[in-house]
Amino acid sequence: MSLILTPGSVGLEQLSAVFWDEASVTLDPACRGGVEEAARRIDAAAQGDVPVYGVNTGFGKLASLKIESKDTATLQRNLILSHCCGVGEAISPRMSRLIMTLKLLSLGRGASGVRWELIELLQDMLARGVTPVIPAQGSVGASGDLAPLAHMTAVIIGSGEAIYNGEIMPGAVALEKAGLTPIQLGPKEGLAFINGTQYSTAFALAGLFKAWRAAKTALVTSSLSTDAIMGSTAPLQPEIHSLRGHAGQMQAASEMRALLDGSEIRESHREGDSRVQDPYCIRCQPQVTGAAMDVLRQAAMTLEIEANAATDNPLVLTEADMIVSGGNFHAEPVGFAADMIALAVSEIGAIAQRRIALMVDPTLSFDLPPFLTPNPGLNSGLMIAEVTTAALMSENKHLANPCVTDSTPTSANQEDHVSMAAHGAFRLQKMAKNLNYILGVELLCAAQGVEFRAPLKTSSALQSAIDRLREDVPTLEDDRYLAPDLEAAQVIVTSGVLAQSAGVNTMVTV
Repeated sequence: MSLILTPGSVGLEQLSAVFWDEASVTLDPACRGGVEEAARRIDAAAQGDVPVYGVNTGFGKLASLKIESKDTATLQRNLILSHCCGVGEAISPRMSRLIMTLKLLSLGRGASGVRWELIELLQDMLARGVTPVIPAQGSVGASGDLAPLAHMTAVIIGSGEAIYNGEIMPGAVALEKAGLTPIQLGPKEGLAFINGTQYSTAFALAGLFKAWRAAKTALVTSSLSTDAIMGSTAPLQPEIHSLRGHAGQMQAASEMRALLDGSEIRESHREGDSRVQDPYCIRCQPQVTGAAMDVLRQAAMTLEIEANAATDNPLVLTEADMIVSGGNFHAEPVGFAADMIALAVSEIGAIAQRRIALMVDPTLSFDLPPFLTPNPGLNSGLMIAEVTTAALMSENKHLANPCVTDSTPTSANQEDHVSMAAHGAFRLQKMAKNLNYILGVELLCAAQGVEFRAPLKTSSALQSAIDRLREDVPTLEDDRYLAPDLEAAQVIVTSGVLAQSAGVNTMVTV
């Protein structure tokens, strides 16, 4: 798949395709004129006597040092090499490609001053599968995601490491094998590539896409849980939610009503049920998951804007005829968005875990057998699967603590307030995986519980979800080695096929 992107107006659907489908991208050629005009202005400034940060001066605390025009190329190359200080495991090629795409969008705004041929090389790398090896750690999300973006840029100049045809090799070798040639950086070009929020934004977007898919999948698993414990659908009455007015709450209730529509299990206990109210984890599902969806939408709006932003420094303001040093590289908006996503992920998992605990507890599950096994005592059933979800829920609670408040001065106090957006965004990958395991276990428990209600049937939509699960995981009769069941359920949840089987759309909407 290949997409043509217009810098400044790329939507979440296109970014989602880059992430999930690893689509290659090219920029709309209409942006080329603005890019080249900015590059011309940077070149003129490099030849002049007026100090322009990062063009004919040093960087950070060294900005007061003037650089001769003959040393421009060396200055930019030294900048990239000296900033390749990332540590830790390499991020996935999927994430590297998303970072490269976001950098293209930033440069394509025509305010960075890079030559078009650099944009073409980055596009060609995406198209031909040359993927820079980028270590995960090293950014504080302030003067740009400096270290990770330097590792990306190193390949462009024939340094660093890249993956090509599944093999890690020197960047220059990867380019050569792909029929590409490294480029010597001109004035400000190295700075344009490493200043910016693309690492933080890419990981925040990935967290958003996974969190939204999990939130929509949680509507399916929670509806199954409602039927499993023979819970009431009265709390889903539309008037309740319209009286409050929150969009996410109303949407969650509406989708759950549709999922449960036609359930024989529900119809069987509308009259004569001795229970007056269900526990909050059943009764308040729209209020909790819906609120999380609203938070995710707010984060999505921030990240869509950031994905289209020019975030390096200085910026070429063509209409104002100025080259101005500013602070668009500061990732504070991304840091806030990442913290919001983390809170939503934690809360979706927290209420899902309580539904699991409800289903395995015979005192609360409305006559389901203990731990959802047909022969309790001899068998432990899903007892420890529930314990595992408690561990994962607790871990996500710890990880959900805010990162954006954890500033620390760097670079000889020149960069004296930082966003920690990279930390906030990177943790979302682990949190999302933890949540998907929790939802996978809820799926196992709820499907088991619904099957215990036979001959009564659940709705056709929810039965389709159970049928999809049973393609990979059989009903639990006697105890067996359960780890593969948990893994298989997590994969079904993570891939989105569970929600799809129930007719639920998992595309992010704002």
